Amino acid sequence: MKSTILALSALALTAAIPMQTQAADDPILTRQALMKSVGAATKASGAIVKGEADYDPVTGDLAMRVMHSAAAGFSHFFPEGSETGNKTEASPEIWKDMAGFLAAAKKFEADAAAAVEIAGKGEDQFKEAFLSVVANCKSCHEKYRVKK
Repeated sequence: MKSTILALSALALTAAIPMQTQAADDPILTRQALMKSVGAATKASGAIVKGEADYDPVTGDLAMRVMHSAAAGFSHFFPEGSETGNKTEASPEIWKDMAGFLAAAKKFEADAAAAVEIAGKGEDQFKEAFLSVVANCKSCHEKYRVKK
């Protein structure tokens, strides 16, 4: 139970604080805040998958909802002119291959939506859902992210 409370707290804080403190008109800061919330959900979920934390349906459900919420609007925060600045890790490949990037973002959104439907139904279902969603993260990061 303690790990669940910690995971939920981390998700809530990570998702809420950056969104409140960012400039409302800065797409780079917005997408960075969204990715921080996905990172927190991934960390909590990864701990469950690795056996470092106990599975509980509330944590599983919340983690997938955080990922789906981020995925739902993420692609809207890559307008022309947001290629540089604010320590962005967005690769120039995004703007060269916007159709491919949008397709990857749509797949992330669809897989995260499907994960929301099953993540709270059992540990095996949660693990399967989580691994499906993070496969999207990995493939997108390999092509569309520059690690700084």
